[in-house]
This record gives sequence, C-alpha cells and structure tokens, in this order.
Amino acid sequence: MHKLLCFATKRTRCLTLSVSLIICLFIFSQPSIQRHIFGVCACGQCVADIFYDAWFRMHYDPNIELLLTKKNSILSDALYRWWQKLQYKSRVNYKAVSEMLFGIFPNEEDYSDAGPGRCRTCAVVGNSGNLNGSHYGVLIDAHDLVIRINKGPTEGFERDVGLKTTHRMIYPESAVDMDNSTYLVLIPFKTLDLQWLISVFTTKHIDRTYIPVKPTIKANRNKVMVLHPSFLKYVQEHWLQKHGRYPSTGFITLIFALHICDQVSVFGFGADKDGNWHHYFEHKKHPRNAGNHGGSYEYLIALKLHEKQGIRLYKGW
Repeated sequence: MHKLLCFATKRTRCLTLSVSLIICLFIFSQPSIQRHIFGVCACGQCVADIFYDAWFRMHYDPNIELLLTKKNSILSDALYRWWQKLQYKSRVNYKAVSEMLFGIFPNEEDYSDAGPGRCRTCAVVGNSGNLNGSHYGVLIDAHDLVIRINKGPTEGFERDVGLKTTHRMIYPESAVDMDNSTYLVLIPFKTLDLQWLISVFTTKHIDRTYIPVKPTIKANRNKVMVLHPSFLKYVQEHWLQKHGRYPSTGFITLIFALHICDQVSVFGFGADKDGNWHHYFEHKKHPRNAGNHGGSYEYLIALKLHEKQGIRLYKGW
C-alpha cells in the first residue's frame, strides 16, 4: 500500500510539473501575454509599463493584426467595406491581388519577439517644420529603429533629422526611392495600392491612382511589409474615435511603433513654434492643419501618450 501511495504521489507531481511546463512554454511563446504578466522589457522605462493605465488599455489592443500575411489576408465583409470607402472604390478582385502579393513578397509575421529580455528603441520621425533648427540628428540616429514617413528626406537636413533610416512608411502617392537596407512598409488605403506595389516590382505599368504616381522606385523586395487593413481601422476607431476620414500616415506610424518597440521617441509632429503646419523640407506654411485627417486630435493623443510615458515627444523648440 505504501508503494502504491508513493507511486501515486510521484505520478501526481510529474503530471503537475508537465502541466506547468506546458503553461510556461505557451506563455513564453505569446508576446502579448508576456507583456501583461511581466509588464517590463530590458530598457528600464518601457511601453509595456503603462498597461496598468485604464486610458491606455481602453485604446491599445495587444492582439491586433499588424501586418498583412497570407494567413490573415481573408478580410471580413465589414472590414472590407470600411477599407474600400477610405479613398477609391475598386471592382478589382481583392483575393486574386492578395494571392499575387504573397507570391512576390515575404510572408512573415515580424516583430513578434516582445518580452522581458528585449529592448528595442525606436524613433518615429515625422515631417513637421518644428524639426528645423532642432539639432536632433544624432539623437534620432542613436535609436535601434528609425522610422521615417512618406517623402521626408535626410540629405541636406542631417543635423536636424539624422541619416539613419531602417523603415519608411509610404503609400503610392508618397513613394520615394530607398536604399537596400530599408524596409518598405506600405500603408494600403485601397486595393489599388496593393496592385501598385506588385507593379513596382514587376510590370511597372501603374503610373496613376487618383493622381500620377511613380511606376517604379528603388527598394528591396525582400524588405517589403504591408500593414493590415484591420490595423488602420483599429487606429481610426480605437485611438482617434473616428476623428477625420482616416488617420494620417504619421499617426498610423506612431501607433505601429507602440506595437513593435519597447521605447518610442517621436520627432517632427505637430505645428512649429509659431503654430504653422508645414514640412521641414518645404517653405509653404499653413495656419492650421487641414485635409482628411484630424491632425489636432492626433496631436492631442500624442501629448496624452507623452504624459502617460508611453512615448517621449520631442517638440523641436
């Protein structure tokens, strides 16, 4: 009887140990769960540190799809209808386009390595005129990832905006050449944007959307990523509460950085010190931010994130 009891006890311990091991393996394979449990990264001050904050939790969804892949490319009817209303309605077969897309470009779920051992610092570099005279260049280049937006140049502006570019967020109407080491991150506002991306690296026949666009650009086809339409909807509805027709590329980039980085520094957002909205590489100035985007509301959210220590916002003055 004693031997049977010992055997039963050992069996129970082994079973408990096995279950515990399985649970641990599952936790360590899920970045979103890691962040909720550990609440830290290796940086010291981390984005994950503000998960306790009710305002942040109301806006931030750790499980949102960031990048479009073959695995998650099937869109719900509601998402597809929302996405198609953003810029340009098309009768193109989305399914056929997406299948062609993943026959050309990488089909990987990048940046899923969040955890207490990682410290990834990111600089999101907007195009505001408040960068002029800022001398932020060295500080920007010190980050692990430097994410630039649309056509924002570095040549001739190195002292204020830096030299380094690891990622560039674009759409067809804002496309520029980039070097072989830079990730091209497409923000797809319509199916035609996906077709344009395919065309750029193949037939080069698409030279117009609703305006003329570049039929080809210099870029590394092995470093192409496409944001998921659900991520755009999430930014518009969770973060911006539907202010503006759709979010700006700058604000989309900021929220993207919150999901892939442990520390986020933001440069070149908002108006200049005189209240004008303009690009650091242009002389034309506007007294207010106009267009399809809720620029003022976006900036208020950026200020709130700075206040909560989710980002560090550099104002340029």
